[in-house]
Amino acid sequence: MNFPLKQLAAATLMLASLSAYTTAAQANITPQQSAAILKSFADAQVSDFRQFLATLAKNEAGQGANLGPAIGAFLDNKTLTADQQDEIHRLLGLYARVKYGKAATQTLIELVAIPTVRADGVPQHENPEFLKIADKIKGLAEAFDLKFRNVDNRVYEISLDGSGEEVVGIHAHADVVPVTPENWVLQDGTKLDPFKVTQIGDRMYGRGTEDDKNGIVVALYAMKIIKEEKLPLARNFKLLVDTTEETTGDAIPYYFERNPTPNYNLALDGGYPVVIAEKGYGTVMASFARRNAEGKGAEIVSLTGGLATNQIPGASVATLVTDQPAKLAAALQQAGSDYAKRHGGDFSVAAKVDGKDVKLTVTGVSAHSSEPQSGVNPVARMLDFINGLNGKVALKHNHITDAARYAADNWGLDYLGGKLGIGFSDDFMGPLTTSLTYVGQDEKAFKLAVNLRVPKGKTPEALKQEIADKLAAWSKKSHVAVNFDYKIAEPMYRNPEGEWVKALLAVASENLGMEHKFGTSAGATSVHELPNGVQFGLARPEAKYTGHTDNEFKTTEQFLLDLQIVTEMVGRIGQLPKL
Repeated sequence: MNFPLKQLAAATLMLASLSAYTTAAQANITPQQSAAILKSFADAQVSDFRQFLATLAKNEAGQGANLGPAIGAFLDNKTLTADQQDEIHRLLGLYARVKYGKAATQTLIELVAIPTVRADGVPQHENPEFLKIADKIKGLAEAFDLKFRNVDNRVYEISLDGSGEEVVGIHAHADVVPVTPENWVLQDGTKLDPFKVTQIGDRMYGRGTEDDKNGIVVALYAMKIIKEEKLPLARNFKLLVDTTEETTGDAIPYYFERNPTPNYNLALDGGYPVVIAEKGYGTVMASFARRNAEGKGAEIVSLTGGLATNQIPGASVATLVTDQPAKLAAALQQAGSDYAKRHGGDFSVAAKVDGKDVKLTVTGVSAHSSEPQSGVNPVARMLDFINGLNGKVALKHNHITDAARYAADNWGLDYLGGKLGIGFSDDFMGPLTTSLTYVGQDEKAFKLAVNLRVPKGKTPEALKQEIADKLAAWSKKSHVAVNFDYKIAEPMYRNPEGEWVKALLAVASENLGMEHKFGTSAGATSVHELPNGVQFGLARPEAKYTGHTDNEFKTTEQFLLDLQIVTEMVGRIGQLPKL
């Protein structure tokens, strides 16, 4: 959907070149040529973009890429062709890396150090850590000569003004998922602090490096560069930093109840090159009322899992009480080793005496719940293992064994809904996925969540009813009392029309050497229900996504590529005559 532009006043250097620029052209600077240009500036100091271009025009890398005509026209304030315009924007992205790569990396380190996780019983907008990160982002925006508004500590708005009326919203979020610090250990035994960036090789480990403080940083620096270089814009940009994306999701709706909605919206919180479809987010929350243990044997008194519904943890730990801990630990260890071998051997089960108790640990591979195939779910395996112990290890029956029976009977180790018989798939968006994730317990109940990612093919209402009917029948047959709460959202699909999505696709695919093709995602972002909303990075689809996992990291090279790509994008989208 396109919106009319106001007639622009006196055309400046770059806008003057756009009179015939109505389609997204292919830039002719390849990733290999970009790498050569960056290498030629490895030890060079640059003062501004024009000086960077003048230097490049004289060196071997610039001449090899045949950049002389575009650079000369730009520096001489002449009209540029569409291809030359794209070359200049590609070079603007490279300049961002050369000039601000180190500064942007330091800013990421500073943001990660603020532990913006939810605090139980405290609304995000009252959480002191969010007040702290708001002040930090405000300081950066003002230092970059950008406008800053803190909208009731729900959304932080940073504005870059252009000459037109249209607004492009860039979405990122400041909140991060919780951590289990003891799980942040590398295979060689190196212990990590989740809220201190640790650089090992090319990897920057830390919570938020991938999801999504990197998005805040690269957008801020892109806007800074456009502003300080006084590059003209035909429209306005607003960076909207969400504070509840990982929890309630109410901050963005709160903002738009009080502020205009941007005409175009893109989230730096998904996948490259351009994602036009997102699965619907769903949760089946099962609640088992606490009950006194019955029968003979050991009693499971606690069990851990994910700390959020969208997080598959790296490990699940059960605590068992018994009057013979050594004997119980030995029996569980033998049964656990056999179970792991029978089910693929890609996870481990360990039982150890801990004082008077026994700790049973299932260790898998943590993952974002939108990509269950990239992990090994220890919650599902723990519950299935517990449920299968009858006849091998005596256990008293209580609310936790009830939950184990529910999980094993209805969900099992399958993450496609096959056990319950609800699986389906869409040719473009892929299959429904179902992941046992969150485990919570208090004095009243034991709670267990299944996270759903729902493609097109069934309405939320139909899927909800199908699941409810099947689980009700199971509860009646098994005589296990359980309360269910269902939440399922519609999937998102955008028709990829308009010059802006063509330009987005060109910028990302050309820089990353990717196929020139729109993508789909199992993750839901803040643009899910906004007009003209798409994902624009910052994750590579061919690599495992480390957001929400233990040992989350971003590589330095990819972070700098993100800075490069987003800077080019803001310049290019900002100057298109029509979106």
